[in-house]
Amino acid sequence: MKFCSECEAEAISRLCKAADEGNAQAQYELGVCHYWGHGAEQDLAKAAEYFRKAAEQDLSEAQYQLGWCYHHGEGVAEDEAEALKWWHKAAERGYAEAQCRLGDCYYWGFDAKQDKAEAVKWFRKAAAQGSAYAEKWLKEHKAEVDKY
Repeated sequence: MKFCSECEAEAISRLCKAADEGNAQAQYELGVCHYWGHGAEQDLAKAAEYFRKAAEQDLSEAQYQLGWCYHHGEGVAEDEAEALKWWHKAAERGYAEAQCRLGDCYYWGFDAKQDKAEAVKWFRKAAAQGSAYAEKWLKEHKAEVDKY
């Protein structure tokens, strides 16, 4: 679906106003716009800034995305500890995608010390919420999962 440029500009203007008023969802959405360059100039630093504002208000999607920015060094300096910190915050708030990400991190030792029991814990939490990825992972690693 293609939106007219005037409509897009109006939507961005409204998002900016709401974000300036402290609306976490608007801050996150503006971050997405700047991250992908949809309706706004692609600017990864600005995207990370908006993700941080929303993340600090406990919006789990923003916490996850800010972790992604730190993991890949997109708009911020690459920092594995910061990535893990923000993914933990999102996962603890019940964000299944972050729970899966932590599962992968702990299973493979990416951004974290390898800890398969911790990986299984996070995949189980995500699967309990209906994450197809987590359910598939648990089935594929059944022999290991049964140890924990």
